[in-house]
Amino acid sequence: MGIPLAARVTLASGLLGLTLCVTNQWTTAELSPALQRSGVLAGLLSVGLMLVALLWTRIQPEAPERVVLEGRQGLELVAGLPEPLAEELGWGTQMLLTATPAASVLVHWRGRTLVRRGVLATACFSPGAICSRASATERAISLVNLALYPGRAEFIGLPDGVPAVLIQPLGSQGWVLLGGWSTRCFSRSDEAWLQGWAQRLRTALERWGPSGEPSEGVPGGS
Repeated sequence: MGIPLAARVTLASGLLGLTLCVTNQWTTAELSPALQRSGVLAGLLSVGLMLVALLWTRIQPEAPERVVLEGRQGLELVAGLPEPLAEELGWGTQMLLTATPAASVLVHWRGRTLVRRGVLATACFSPGAICSRASATERAISLVNLALYPGRAEFIGLPDGVPAVLIQPLGSQGWVLLGGWSTRCFSRSDEAWLQGWAQRLRTALERWGPSGEPSEGVPGGS
């Protein structure tokens, strides 16, 4: 973890002050009570500066390095969607790419990938055990460093080398996947934003027919 310049200056000031305080006490011929008190106070101030520098690095940690992902930028939307649903998918995926650190967005519903946007992968997505667990618990799963998970092959439908993945279930029938630009990039607010849109999207998707075709009475249906 890198240390900001201001924290380095604070740390150096504390070390210098403590060194001068100890040197002064060591080289003094006679330690008077006043000199002892001033030495203790100077030592405490120096240690305090060093603690501030250490806490500074914890409060402002170095941002994870952004990974260069292979693949072209684009939008792939399955044909035949009702216009309102296509607009919802287009709006939501664009907002996720804009408002969160997502590099790629994928929506999978009832066995089909409806949309992929951002950095596109060449392989098709096929849900596995991790997605099934997200559906079973009805909660999002955040994989902060995908390289550490043995089940990462499940996410080949996202760009190769994507460092982090956020999986949001759409009930038991689908998922929204976000691939991040860097490890540990998704925050609680990102998860809350994705969950809110997923609830809205699920309502729109469930108005669609059970076989993935527009149901009767839905705009864009047959």
